[in-house]
Amino acid sequence: MNNKKIHRKVWILSLCTALFLSSPAEAFAAEAGEIAKSVLPSVGAGVLGGEVLSEEEYMAIAEEAQNAFWGYTNLGIADVESGNLNVRETASLDGKLVGKMPRHSACEVLETVDDWAHIKSGEVEGYVKIHSLDDPTNSYLLIGPDARVKARELVTTVARVTGDGVNIRDEASTDGAVLTQVLKGEELEYLETLDGWIKVAMDDHEAYINAEYVEVEEKLDTAITMTELMYGMGVSDVRVDLVEYAKQFLGNPYVWGGTSLTKGADCSGFVLSIFKHYGITLSHSSRAQAKEGTKISASELKPGDLVFYADSKGVIGHVAIYIGGGQVIHASNERTGIKISKYNYRTPAKCVRVIKD
Repeated sequence: MNNKKIHRKVWILSLCTALFLSSPAEAFAAEAGEIAKSVLPSVGAGVLGGEVLSEEEYMAIAEEAQNAFWGYTNLGIADVESGNLNVRETASLDGKLVGKMPRHSACEVLETVDDWAHIKSGEVEGYVKIHSLDDPTNSYLLIGPDARVKARELVTTVARVTGDGVNIRDEASTDGAVLTQVLKGEELEYLETLDGWIKVAMDDHEAYINAEYVEVEEKLDTAITMTELMYGMGVSDVRVDLVEYAKQFLGNPYVWGGTSLTKGADCSGFVLSIFKHYGITLSHSSRAQAKEGTKISASELKPGDLVFYADSKGVIGHVAIYIGGGQVIHASNERTGIKISKYNYRTPAKCVRVIKD
């Protein structure tokens, strides 16, 4: 594409995006098509320098603008004051729970029915309540311009790993010690681009990954799936309850040395407080907690078991609770707070069972 066409494409894309940001999202697709068919061709000769793109090119650019808002067309943002927005299988408070949208996570709004929104967020699809039953003016889900404005405050930059078994090092050099290895598709918290290296956050530490093996992109958080824990299948009632209890605090703050599930906790403080609720006493140190149970293999993990992570010297410095489905919940760092990750988002150093059942 020559420079003139590039400039025209940028101009058209800007106009389409401006329409997207100022119009109700459900009307955007139709309006973008109308731009492609009428408005843009009519102004093209005068504004864009004489040569008008084909209708197919206009339509392609309009489609690009339609999905340019971090991949969403009709964006929704969970706006609950605390905790999570329940996603149900049907548009009813009696509907089966199929997922949860943490506060400020994003979704595609497929349609609205009465005061319910049919949404898709990450791997979760279902229905969420749009407003509070007690106060109809209190929105649980932001839609349209309100959601798009809010999203600009929430979007984060991630480094998505494009290779398998990529090394994460403690300095920006191949001479740096390998802290862990990460799998293809893993999203790391982006901090800075250096000469050939990307600085990322690895829980409460800074680490480095070769820029050749990552793509830096912007994204919004999405919903989490419900861990399917079946009674009578080797998972005790207390494990099920403990995991669901821990999920209530997703998104709450990380505070070094803290033990409060609402005001802030560090990784071991979070684990300590969750288990204290079930009458199990643990130390306020991940290194000590690693010695306060029975060592098990990763293949033996059950919901409620603990997963520990170490630095390049093998010193344990982080702990998470396994919740099933290959995932853990943990207080990661000050930027992300309490979150859910794949259990092997970094190489586990040790797995421990403290629940005796």
